[in-house]
Amino acid sequence: MSQSKPLTELELIDCAKANAKQGVANAAKLCGYGDDVEQFMDALQAACQRIGVNINSLSDLITEQQHNRQIPGLEIAPDSSSSL
Repeated sequence: MSQSKPLTELELIDCAKANAKQGVANAAKLCGYGDDVEQFMDALQAACQRIGVNINSLSDLITEQQHNRQIPGLEIAPDSSSSL
């Protein structure tokens, strides 16, 4: 759900991090910046700098855990190609 007022500081960082995998345009909308990706990134970089974190792009906020997270499932396959 997009915000009517743009998020700032830690709320902005949390929202951006939670939505980083969906892309910068979508994260900007969800954080209350609409289609203004440039203002979103400026605000995000400034907020990150205030807490001592330097980012170059939104993808810098994606953690290794988020990269590795997959939907659990079960692989079902025949034992060999001849037993289809």
